Parts: sequence; structure tokens; C-alpha cells
Amino acid sequence: MAKTVRNDKNKAKKETNIDLLGLDMGKKPPQAIDIEEAVLGALMLESNAVTDVMGILTPDCFYKEAHRKIFSSIVSLSLRHDPVDIFTVAEELKKEQQLEEVGGPYYLSQLSNRVGAAAHVDYHVKILLQKYIQRELIGISYEVQRDSFDDSIPVDDLLDTAQQKLFTLSDRNLRRDSQSVKIILNQAMEELQVAQSRSDGLSGVASGYTSLDRITLGWQPSDFIIVAGRPSMGKTAFVLTMARNMAVDHKIPVAFFSLEMSSIQLIKRLMVSETGLESDKIRGGRKLQPFEWTQIESGIKNLASAPLYIDDTPSPSIYEFRSKARRLVSMMGVKIIIIDYLQLMVGPPELRGMREQEVSAISRSLKAVAKELNVPIIALSQMNRSVETRGGNKRPMLSDLRESGALEQDADLVLFIHRPEKLGITEDTAGNSLIGLAEIIVAKHRNGEIGDVQMRFRAEEAKFLDMNDHEIHSNDGMRTYESRMNNQVITPNIDFDQ
Repeated sequence: MAKTVRNDKNKAKKETNIDLLGLDMGKKPPQAIDIEEAVLGALMLESNAVTDVMGILTPDCFYKEAHRKIFSSIVSLSLRHDPVDIFTVAEELKKEQQLEEVGGPYYLSQLSNRVGAAAHVDYHVKILLQKYIQRELIGISYEVQRDSFDDSIPVDDLLDTAQQKLFTLSDRNLRRDSQSVKIILNQAMEELQVAQSRSDGLSGVASGYTSLDRITLGWQPSDFIIVAGRPSMGKTAFVLTMARNMAVDHKIPVAFFSLEMSSIQLIKRLMVSETGLESDKIRGGRKLQPFEWTQIESGIKNLASAPLYIDDTPSPSIYEFRSKARRLVSMMGVKIIIIDYLQLMVGPPELRGMREQEVSAISRSLKAVAKELNVPIIALSQMNRSVETRGGNKRPMLSDLRESGALEQDADLVLFIHRPEKLGITEDTAGNSLIGLAEIIVAKHRNGEIGDVQMRFRAEEAKFLDMNDHEIHSNDGMRTYESRMNNQVITPNIDFDQ
């Protein structure tokens, strides 16, 4: 009972805020009382209409308080599968001691006379929903203005709260209606025709790893993909190399959210890969020779013009991520989003301190964003220590995921990076060396096959390669390059606009 009273007080306060803001602007809050009456009258006259609108309207969609109470009674009757008409609604309101508050039986009978045609109820419902959203936006703007004058509220909390409220309202407005199977079939046929016309035989975004693409057929739109591994297995190297392949080789716009490493650190990793120079030279630990500046200039030109967008904001909230992802997709044409890594994101404020539930909320939200934006989202994830204490080949499995219940359930694909040498296993059962070898284990694939992909890992460049990829920067090659440039004084001139 106390909770009901508190909710009523909150609603009353919210209405007062909207009304005051409307008066300040010389306008009434958006409303359509006559449409509200017509909808309620139609619901009491046409039983099928109740089922149609229950998934769309809530009591808050009605501006008049009496209409909210009447609609709540109609919903209660419908959920109990009781008949809905003027008499049953009156009895339900009487039982809740609200009948006189809404105007009594006479007012209910008057509502039935306000119905123009029950067949128009769908159109009327859309009008009510529009007015409700307008009122909610006014209420949110009032609260943002009010809180912005309060210096005790951190600005990050202001932004987070405002974004959360707007996204919640946006979710409400983006709900899709059911579609005819004929319409969906036409869309599927169009996608099939596009896929058939591609020369690479893929239907999604190419990863740049040919052997992996044979299993996935590319990263599919709206898929949520988990790439997991223990620390130092090369998770960041794997997705960073992949981002480079997509952006540089295939000119696919990629967004990379780096929650662990700075953007400069990521770029220096890519510079090592592109130039073949030793990592400590790129990091500034050793002095570069004149010819190496030219080597850098030549090696990074393609990288500089690649459509790769890096965001290194630490610990972003899911609402902040969603806002940035929307902008990147709409303004930059981003086709795939990578997050390094999921456990460093921040979930809804009300779940802080409940880590498993927070990660579950983050996981669900990422899947929802992937579906909404129709782009694949790849999120790196940590694994628990159980894989290290396991006997045998120590291959990871789905239960090794941290907070595995939510991640395993929400993900469309789950990939594990397995490098036996990092676990102290240097030979297989046949005595073959496992040094420099890696397995990408596709452990879950909602829409395709699972399997293992053999790859090579070049530790000095922090780079994954297909088994048949012979892109190796040999030391001999570097010495040959050095001999050609011997005794030449080179001034670094790196122009990223060329």
C-alpha cells in the first residue's frame, strides 16, 4: 500500500512539473482528452480491441487521471480473462474504491457514446502514444534543467541520467509491429541476392582471417559476438589485427572502443604490425635510425587513411556507449563495433554492487544495440581461472566464461582464443611443436557450425595470421632495406592527409 501511495505521489509531482513548465511557456501539455474517451469507450464495447492495445498503451499514456484508473481496471479484467464492458469495469473500480473518483457509472456510460468507430482504435492509440511521448520529453527536459542548477550533482551523473531516460523513452517508441511473412521473405530474398553477388562468398563483414570466415561467413548484422580468453592469450591482438584487416584491406568502417588501453598504445601496436619494426623502438625505448623513419612513413600511410575510429573513454556506461554507437553508425557509416573489454563497462546505476546482474544487463543491452543498429558487435571477455587448473590440454569451454550464464545465453557466437604454450603446453600428443600456434575455438554459433580454426601468432608483432599467410617481416629483409638507406640523412615527414 505504501508503495502505491509513493507511486501516486511521484506521478502527481511529475504532472505538476509538466503543468508548471507548460504554464511557463504559455501552453498546455500535449493531450487529447476526446481521443482518450473514444479509446476507453471502444475498449468497453469491443472485447478484441483490449488485446490489441495492451502491448502498446500503459496507464501513463492517458493524461486525465480518471482515464488512467479506468484503463488500469480494463487491463486487470483482461489479464484475468474476465469480460470487459461497462458493468464489469464499474464493478472493478468499485472494488478498488475508485468508482466515484472517475465520475461514477454515469461517466462510464457517457464514454461509450463518444466512440466514433471501434475500427479506428489503432489510429487513436497512435495519437495517444504520441501525446504521451511529448509529455515525457517535456518532463525529462524539466528534470534536466532543474538538476543542472544543482552543483552537488556530478555532471557525469547528470548526463548518465538524462541519457538513460531518453533511451528508455526511445525504446518505447521503437517497438516494431508484427510483419507479414511475405514482407520478411522479400527482405530475405534481397539479402540472399546481395550475398550471391559477392565474389568472396561471404554474407557478412569479412574479418580478414580467411580460415575463420569460412565458418562464420563473415560477421553477420545484428549479431553479438563474444571473444574470450585468459589474460595474455592475445585477445586485444586478435581483434586489433582484425580491425586493421577490415579497415585497411577491405575499407570497412570499424569502431573500436578501447576500455583498457589508450588510443596511443593501440596505434603503436598497429605501427609495429605495419612497419615490422621492433616494438621497443616504436614505444620510444630505443633510438630510431634514419632509414627507419622512412620505413615508418611508408608503412603507416594506408593505416592513416583507413576508416578506423578509436574511443578510449574509460569505464563508459551502457547508455554512453549506445549514444556513441548510434552516432558512429549514422554519421561515419560504421559496419562493425569492437569492445575491449566487456567487464570494464558500467551497467545501470541501480545494479551497482551486484556485479553478476550488472554484467547480465550490459550483455542484454549490447545485444539490443546490435539488433537496433543492425551491425555486429564484438566484445572481449575475461575467463575464470578454472581452465588453468584443468588437466589435459586445458581447452576452454563455455562454462569458463565469467558471468557465463548471461554471456553464453545472449551471444550469437562465442569464440575462445587458446594458445597452449601460454599454459605450459609446448607439444601436442604426437610430439609436434605448439610454439607460435593458436586455436580460435568457435564454441557457440547460433546460426551456423562450430569448430576450431588453426592460426599462427607472431609475438614480436602481437599479430595473428592465417596458417597459410606468409606475411612475415624477416630480419634479413630489414637489413637489406638498411643497407640501401645506409648513410642517408632522413628527416621524418609523415603527412596523414596524402
